[in-house]
Parts: sequence; C-alpha cells; structure tokens
Amino acid sequence: MPFYIGQPCIDEMDKSCTEECPVDCIYQGDRKLYINPAECIDCGACETVCPVEAISSTLRGDPDASWVADNAAFFAEPLPGRGAALGNPGGSRRTGVVGVDTPKVAAQRDLA
Repeated sequence: MPFYIGQPCIDEMDKSCTEECPVDCIYQGDRKLYINPAECIDCGACETVCPVEAISSTLRGDPDASWVADNAAFFAEPLPGRGAALGNPGGSRRTGVVGVDTPKVAAQRDLA
C-alpha cells in the first residue's frame, strides 16, 4: 500500500482526493478519510490534489508507520460500534459515509 492518509486530514476532509480517485477507494469516517490498501491502484492522483498534504506514499522518504497501520486497520479491524470489519466493499459509493473512525483518530480529540 503505497498511499495512506495521515493526521492533517483530521477535521479537514476537503474531499478533493475522493473526486480525483479513479477507483473510488477513499472512504469517509467521522473526522478523517482513509485509503483502502486493497482497492488502491497506486496512481497518486489523490496525493496531488490534497490541499493539506495529508496523503503520503510509503515509497518516498520515511513513511509514518502509525498512519499506514491506521489506514489498514480502518478496513481490517471492526470499528467501534460495529460487529465486523469493513473489509473491501468495492468502493466508497457503495458504503457511503462510514461515520466512525479508528481508535487512533478518536484519540486525537484529546490532543486538539
């Protein structure tokens, strides 16, 4: 998974990236967006349009492993209040707004 969304997206969610993504692999939580690592085709279109530079690539420089893991966890682990993991639903248009974030993002409220 070369692309992931980090901390600058929290409470910003400009969503330019979702409009640019050709495969609809960017999902909306409550306060942040997440890239599905299994659905992303690694084109980088989302990274170039993000106005807060929240999207990064694991292929450049030193990736923030905690945010890489957080993006993967959004899909692989049950989110708070949900009985099962989101998995790979085949595009965010199918799911709509998920409306809940990972524990890491929820914990950011305390830091704001």
